[in-house]
Amino acid sequence: MADTIDLAYGRHGLALTLPDGVVPTIVQKRPLPVPSDAHAVIEAALAAPLASPTIGEAARSARSTCIVICDITRPVPNHLFLRPMIERICAAGVPLEGITVLIATGLHRPNLGDELAELIGDPWVLQHVRVANHDARDEASHRMLGVTPTRGTPVGIDRRFVDADLKIVTGLVEPHFMAGYSGGRKVIAPGIAHESTIRTFHSARFMEHASATSCVLDNNPLHEEQLAVVAMLDAPIFALNTVIDEERRLVYASYGDVLVSHMDAVAYMREAAEVHLPRRFRTVVTTSAGHPLDKTYYQTVKGMVTPLDILEPGGTLIIASHCAEGIGSPEFRASQARLLASTPEAFLESLLAKDQADIDEWQSEMQLKSQRVGDVALYSEGLSDDDHALTGVRRVTNLGASVAESVHRQGDVDVAVVPEGPYVVPFYSPA
Repeated sequence: MADTIDLAYGRHGLALTLPDGVVPTIVQKRPLPVPSDAHAVIEAALAAPLASPTIGEAARSARSTCIVICDITRPVPNHLFLRPMIERICAAGVPLEGITVLIATGLHRPNLGDELAELIGDPWVLQHVRVANHDARDEASHRMLGVTPTRGTPVGIDRRFVDADLKIVTGLVEPHFMAGYSGGRKVIAPGIAHESTIRTFHSARFMEHASATSCVLDNNPLHEEQLAVVAMLDAPIFALNTVIDEERRLVYASYGDVLVSHMDAVAYMREAAEVHLPRRFRTVVTTSAGHPLDKTYYQTVKGMVTPLDILEPGGTLIIASHCAEGIGSPEFRASQARLLASTPEAFLESLLAKDQADIDEWQSEMQLKSQRVGDVALYSEGLSDDDHALTGVRRVTNLGASVAESVHRQGDVDVAVVPEGPYVVPFYSPA
């Protein structure tokens, strides 16, 4: 009987039925214990801060607070912690009108309407405090802090955060294909940074660095610059970092100093998300982690890059991503068009000549990394014909048939399947 594997895809998932004779290796996070009471996990984290005072203690001398949250591309359980945090801050004397929840959009579009309600997850928050989207292109909304000491990155941060008496960031700690791990310092930069900061972070001199990759923090230039930005703010910054499982259930939370709490959550996440395998595969099936990450092809590229360490050079990488909102921003469309009109070598050479990347072209650069290793094929029900033509990757309309074709062409029945896409990072670790 053929194996059927549930893939993270859109809001409802996708069943992959493997052809007869295929031998699957399913690459998943190591099991994480799921607490019976997610609210209690948040309460425990807030009650036992790491290297910092409690929220209440930190808020006593404050009149204004900025709480930064991730945008809709990250499934952060905001509904569990925003109100408890706000209530603690108010109890310490900060008025509700002095609290701003700031959405770290980076250079993504703003989150509005029903999407904003989904993101916040708690009507009480929307009714009682100011919720605003960061706009990286709005010069007036930033404070320019100078340049980082080592690499000269221009640093501008949203003034609502810089000027707040109490600064808190929140987020999800998961593998990130450029910065090593998300969460903590990354919510500040690029999350609420000026366009020039973000474009410098995403320039080819950073992206092509060998350590600018999933799960690597040591010698990672992005991580090091993010730490430099935190130091330039020269003020206490607190963070609530969360970890979720493949069912989007909260399994861990860490609150305290922005750097200490982040590293605590990273240490927890490493045990689950980094999976070591003794071989590479000539066929790898993966995803873009389902909703909300697979809403666009732009975000889909993350899923293409994450499993490359276990893809045999010349092999086939098949990715399933819904792409309900199409290919992505106008800037990304333009970047993809430039890529397809050029050669990979000429496109990369043009990127290396710039100190600041054009907006969203860094994702085209990351796509090239996967295409240097093997053949990339995409299953998507959300892309129009015109959008799919801009991807530059092979289109498949039947996952099972695509796997069968790859197995036949590659001459290897062993197939790696990564149902949760970039939230799990497989490494080739020969015995």
